[in-house]
Amino acid sequence: MGVSLNWLKEYVDTKWTSEDIAHNLTMAGIAIEGVEKVSNDEILDLDLTPNRGDCLGLINLAREVAALNETKLKLPEIKIEENSEDVNDYIKVDINDVDLCKRYAARVIKNVKVEESPQWLQDKLINSGIRPINNIVDITNYVMLETNQPLHGFDYDLLSEKKHIIVRRAKDQEKLTTLDGVERELDSQMLVITEGDTPVALAGVMGGESTEINDSTVTVLLESANFEGISIRKTSKRLGLRSDSSVRFEKGADVNGVIYAINRATQLIQDIANGEVVKGICDAYPKVVELKKVELRPERVNFILGTELTAEEIKNYLLKLKFNVTDKGNKFVIDVPSYRPDIEMEVDLIEEVARLYGYDNIPSVLPASSGTEGGLNKKQKFTENLKLLLSHYLYEVINYSFISPKYFDMINEPEESPLREVVTIANPLSEEQSVMRTILLPGLLDTVSRNLARKNTNLALFEIGSVFIKSTDKLPDEKPTVAAIVAGSLDNNWLNRKTEMDFYYLKGIVEEVFLQLGIKDYSFEEFKGNAYHPGRSALIKVNNQDLGIIGEVHPLVLENFNIKPRACAFELDLDLLFELSTEKRMSSPITKFPTIERDLAIVLNDEIKAADVLDVVKANGSELLTNIHIFDIYTGDQVPEGCKSIALRMTYQSFERTLTDDDVNPIIETIIKTLEEKFNASLR
Repeated sequence: MGVSLNWLKEYVDTKWTSEDIAHNLTMAGIAIEGVEKVSNDEILDLDLTPNRGDCLGLINLAREVAALNETKLKLPEIKIEENSEDVNDYIKVDINDVDLCKRYAARVIKNVKVEESPQWLQDKLINSGIRPINNIVDITNYVMLETNQPLHGFDYDLLSEKKHIIVRRAKDQEKLTTLDGVERELDSQMLVITEGDTPVALAGVMGGESTEINDSTVTVLLESANFEGISIRKTSKRLGLRSDSSVRFEKGADVNGVIYAINRATQLIQDIANGEVVKGICDAYPKVVELKKVELRPERVNFILGTELTAEEIKNYLLKLKFNVTDKGNKFVIDVPSYRPDIEMEVDLIEEVARLYGYDNIPSVLPASSGTEGGLNKKQKFTENLKLLLSHYLYEVINYSFISPKYFDMINEPEESPLREVVTIANPLSEEQSVMRTILLPGLLDTVSRNLARKNTNLALFEIGSVFIKSTDKLPDEKPTVAAIVAGSLDNNWLNRKTEMDFYYLKGIVEEVFLQLGIKDYSFEEFKGNAYHPGRSALIKVNNQDLGIIGEVHPLVLENFNIKPRACAFELDLDLLFELSTEKRMSSPITKFPTIERDLAIVLNDEIKAADVLDVVKANGSELLTNIHIFDIYTGDQVPEGCKSIALRMTYQSFERTLTDDDVNPIIETIIKTLEEKFNASLR
């Protein structure tokens, strides 16, 4: 934003040069990016932080200069001559949406002469980057730049006979042609100014073409209002329409500056356009905004800043900023001006003291702490190692912690599910990111869906992140979690054979992780989860503790995410995984003697768990059994109904000698006998 130095000095009596002003404002937190000479003036390039939108008004910027230069602020004196008519006979104002419009004031000025503005007014607008139009419009822009309060003028005679201004939400698909000549389709989230039932302006953004001030205008209805910033920002963004007015409302305009601005504009219209002012202001102000009161302790100021300021010095700094300060013994109570919405708590006032005292005057003190060597702690190292391990099989993804509540319907979670006890975001960017996740699975499913839509068909992904559990405390509990999902097949090998990434493939990854982390005594037990296929999912337990879930995703869930291939996933408690892992690894010497393998296929009841069969084999396999795994499970015509066939491969090896059949056969016979006795199993 460009600020005219000559114009700025009309409000503050200072001998500072443009360089002095730029330096001192910048050092006080109001950045001046540069100074440009234009004719007989100098333009300050103002770069404001979002919290100081008040300085978009020259009077507020002058107030800062006056406080820093310890000089007086000169506000324009307003004198208006009114006729004997009553403004309420000309116009009526109603606000239907008080939350979106806190205040709406209107004045009527008759017998105006619309023409070019005087040269001094045009120059000030041009130097500020605004194109002059006519004297009435130029005055509203001039006062906006001066006070930071946007205004708008309507041609009073182009309004309908009702002369009733209503501030309301637009109706869906309602149309309005704005001043730029574009017909815009509105929706119910937008605020409009209507005359009767007809929209005549897009509140806080741009006026309507139908009531535009023109050369034939005789009577002006002048508007000064205060609109809710978030609403204006959303409207501006939806329509792709941003104006000087919308920028000021977005950053927060002063609700108590409405009347000053409308009176200032009225005075200028009377002086420049020879207007006749109708007596009074039609001021709709349903809920009066009270000034904020914030307490400030002088000793807290010195504690935070490391200074030794007296209470009187602190008070004087605040008085320079035109804050009303009441002494309450060991503290001050400050009435925060309504044009400073950024002042909300004690630390904000401390910042104001620091700005005027001078940041460069605050002593530099090193923090009182002992030096520590940088690096990762044990848990961070564990997490990094786990990522490295999983990356041998899977690609890492990072999803947002904010998700849509619709995800819980999509993964078939019932209404009473604890996973639906979510933390809701106070001001979400969209409905799609309005709650904090309690499970990683939906984010992974959405990632798979998006990749499949882009023809990435073979996917093996993992994510390490936090889920957020609602608690009685102010903040939710964060629970670190690791999850993975696979869909499709492994890349083709040189034999052009595809290997599907199914439940057993993913289970193998989990078991390899357990092996590398030194986790033993784990089991996969039957589990029926809402998001998983019944009969194809398992609860992972270690030492009778629930570590997580693994399984094939339910077909209905996959359909909800528009995923056609089968997908399998797991989700593990990262904290528990860390606790169960061991840093010490037991290694065994490599024997020079060969192994003997034996395959065993048994038929047994379908309800008997394969894990129970493995436990029996391990218990009876003797110390020569070095490895055992299941390589086939069969159900079909060749086994009795209600039964299944399990094929086992056992590896035997000795560290002392070469084994023979005479060594292994008795062990196999013992295993078979035990299986027959315990499970009524038979050889196939």
